Amino acid sequence: MLTRRRLIALSTAQVLAPGLFIHEGRAQSFPDKPVRIIVPVAAGGPTDIVARTLADRLSAIWGQQVFIENKSGAGNNMGIEYVARSNADGYTLLFDPGSIAANTSLYSKLSYDAVADFAPVSLVTLVDYFMFVPNSSPAHSVKEFIEYVKLRPDQLKMGSPGTGSAPYLAEMLFLQMADLKMTHVPYRGAAPAFIDLIPGRIDCYFGSGTLLSYSRSGQVRVVAVTGPKRNPAAPEVPSIGETVPGYEVVSSQALFAPAKTPLDVIGKISTDTNTVLADPAIKSKLAETGYVARGSSPEELENLLKTDIAKWTALAKSANLKLD
Repeated sequence: MLTRRRLIALSTAQVLAPGLFIHEGRAQSFPDKPVRIIVPVAAGGPTDIVARTLADRLSAIWGQQVFIENKSGAGNNMGIEYVARSNADGYTLLFDPGSIAANTSLYSKLSYDAVADFAPVSLVTLVDYFMFVPNSSPAHSVKEFIEYVKLRPDQLKMGSPGTGSAPYLAEMLFLQMADLKMTHVPYRGAAPAFIDLIPGRIDCYFGSGTLLSYSRSGQVRVVAVTGPKRNPAAPEVPSIGETVPGYEVVSSQALFAPAKTPLDVIGKISTDTNTVLADPAIKSKLAETGYVARGSSPEELENLLKTDIAKWTALAKSANLKLD
């Protein structure tokens, strides 16, 4: 019952915090139109597949279309910059495959600031990378690969889904720790890279477990995983650290929005993303390809971003990796 005392209290609250009820209504009604998730790599690759899985589930929750738009190029900076300059209303989001932190460590000049221009929303997955070689390679293990490359310094090619991508940094760390020299060949995602890996036009590629389908079908060979231990998706595959002591790379995928996106909208997207990732069917589907479904609060993602920037900056300095 709305008593006179209750009416006065509500009126007073609206005077003291005029945006309170408007904001609450905004979050409850969000989204009231389609939402775009920008993926900064080419369509068809592992990052794209995970992003589309998330988009489909969010669309079902929201009753609105959530569509993927691939904007690859410039070391993934093209898509990242696009989101940084988009309207801060929650309707344009970034599915980041670890590139914000990586590029901040590699480029001295960027048109965006990793911390100031983005609002963290939620972590989506933790990612081990797998080390793939063509079937024509004589290497059937990390040890054999190291021996093969050492006899051919700068003659063999290491592909990546883009200069500055997280797999690129995983590869550079491996080359540094194993004391190897290879020529880097960047691609706009995993899909075009595998077109060249399968026939042996490149000699190695680090990618997510989504690509295990290529090795399981006999098109390429998987020799190792970058995580601290063997991955449940392929327990027969040893970790690189078993041959190169101390080597370990676990990356992440996450959702970001443009800075100044309303906090209540950020909160709703984060909550619903975590709901998707808590679904046992989603967890199982991602685990089959080596991903760990892992939601987070915006604050937890912000802390992870800062930690990753520090980690990759240290690698960039020690390996003299600079892209401008």
